[in-house]
Amino acid sequence: MTGTTPARPSLEELAGLDWFKSSASSASGGCLEVAFLADGRVALRDNEDLGNPPFVVSRHVWSCFLDGAGKGEFTPHA
Repeated sequence: MTGTTPARPSLEELAGLDWFKSSASSASGGCLEVAFLADGRVALRDNEDLGNPPFVVSRHVWSCFLDGAGKGEFTPHA
């Protein structure tokens, strides 16, 4: 693994984020939400457990995840 672990965002950074969720998510919750920090990092949180801090990854890690998801690499195989 290369690079360094991104620093946790400050409470001030988190308070000002705009969070997004998939249009496939239901109104009753159970969604993974995503927010983009000013420095390019991406924050992820479970909207059923907002007491936990979000998981933060670099823009590169997020791009790799989206690429794999788009190719179906995370789909369970029976």
